[in-house]
Amino acid sequence: MTIKRVAVLLAAGALLLGGCGGDRSAGQDGAQTSAGKRLSIATGNTTGVYYVLGGGLADQIGKNIPGYQATAEATGASVENIQRVVRGDADIAFTLADSAADAVAGKGSFTSPQPIRAVARLYDNYTQVVATTDSGVKSVADLKDRRVSTGSPNSGTEVIALRLLKAAGLDPDKDVKRQSLGLPESVQGIKDGTLDALVWSGGLPTPGITDLLTSLKGEVAFVPLDSVLEPMRREHGQVYAGGTIAKDVYGTPADVSTIAVPNLLVVNEKMEPALAGDLARLLVDHKADLERVHPAAGDITRENAQKTDPVPLHDGARKYYG
Repeated sequence: MTIKRVAVLLAAGALLLGGCGGDRSAGQDGAQTSAGKRLSIATGNTTGVYYVLGGGLADQIGKNIPGYQATAEATGASVENIQRVVRGDADIAFTLADSAADAVAGKGSFTSPQPIRAVARLYDNYTQVVATTDSGVKSVADLKDRRVSTGSPNSGTEVIALRLLKAAGLDPDKDVKRQSLGLPESVQGIKDGTLDALVWSGGLPTPGITDLLTSLKGEVAFVPLDSVLEPMRREHGQVYAGGTIAKDVYGTPADVSTIAVPNLLVVNEKMEPALAGDLARLLVDHKADLERVHPAAGDITRENAQKTDPVPLHDGARKYYG
């Protein structure tokens, strides 16, 4: 994908996001406003795909689900998003499948099973580890004693980053100089020279990563993850799969091996079935509109949307898929 096309896509996303502001509202069926019921969508960091695509989803809800308007909100992403949906502070949330699987099982960041249900499987996130070339980091094991951002607290990126380090035989709290930063702060840290590397899990292309590789062309590079894939799968299961960041995505010299994890759109199990079904229908019927906001939405299909195991589908979404 060319830099020019990325710029066009970001501009389109910004236009849509401009129409998605407003006061946040909670409740499993949305808060009542003069314009109808208001739904809150928990997304992620402002330079990540969740935020851009969440803005597009909010726009499409307002246009295509009668009686509803929606607001996309920046958050720390996966774990925080699930917590918000469970508390009723958000109605809809983007999350990585590994964090959602932990939530329904009551493990990892969650002390008990959480009442969430999936509306759809969306697209895959790609784990993106970027390091400065002068740091000498060419593998995850090389992150030892380096200054590394492992993502926002309670984010899916943080979950994966800690598991990556452990899979490489490193103690995240002892062997690396770890900082828990969001993507904008992580990118700035690389630019300022206060970080040697960052870990990010996001769709392709991620705007913040595009910015970093464009600004520091030749001074930063992706770290391949093939050496830690099998240890990750042995420890955490088949939710982790091998993936590739093609060289035309960011204009890198060659393809990069990485680890892919599916993204899910989740809601509280108490959401009205009709609304959950409408959300599933919107994702499929208006895929082209969402793809214009970000190309990652192009991976949404009716067939794959149903494949959310081990996170159960909401009954309303299940009815729609048939």
